[in-house]
Amino acid sequence: MILIALADDHKLFAKGIEGLIEEHPGFEVVGVFPNGKELLEYLTDHRVDIVLTDLNMPIVDGFGVLRHCRKHHPASKVIVLSMYDDEKIFKEAMELGADAFILKDADPDELIFTITEVFEGRYVKNFERVIQQANQGPFFDAFREKYRLSKRETQILKMIAEGHINRDIANVLSLSVQTVETHRKNINQKLQVNSLMDLVNKVNEMNL
Repeated sequence: MILIALADDHKLFAKGIEGLIEEHPGFEVVGVFPNGKELLEYLTDHRVDIVLTDLNMPIVDGFGVLRHCRKHHPASKVIVLSMYDDEKIFKEAMELGADAFILKDADPDELIFTITEVFEGRYVKNFERVIQQANQGPFFDAFREKYRLSKRETQILKMIAEGHINRDIANVLSLSVQTVETHRKNINQKLQVNSLMDLVNKVNEMNL
């Protein structure tokens, strides 16, 4: 079980994140806090695997959370949640010891995969990945809705159809190869295909 604590002063957003995370087996949200101070007080007496923290919070902000966790709770991985796809902010968070950086308006599956990657130590720290979260490009909504694909899955699907192998896809999207492989399994299941040829034919039928 991956134990997760969340600090964010926007109650509706925090509640939505909590619900999203707890839909997934193996994840448990052990605490939701309105500021970094209350989060850090909780960490004093409780084990947490993953800390999700907003940067802009009262009393103790996300940068304060990063500094404190790196010094006093090095076993806890910290994922920064931000509204801003700003490279300066990204670099500052990385320098303070952030394990990952994700935009608040990223696709929900991006957060779930990021938590898994960070917990397993295979998250790729790259600002290009943040930019891709902000600008996923054009997608065919009818195709996505029909097969219930996420933006990331549609992006990977297009690259597969174009002939890219897993390692190439991972490099372009700043993902680990294992994450790409997991996405491919999910895509095959959603599209109900068993081979690369079937998958490509399905894409061609929909003119993706």
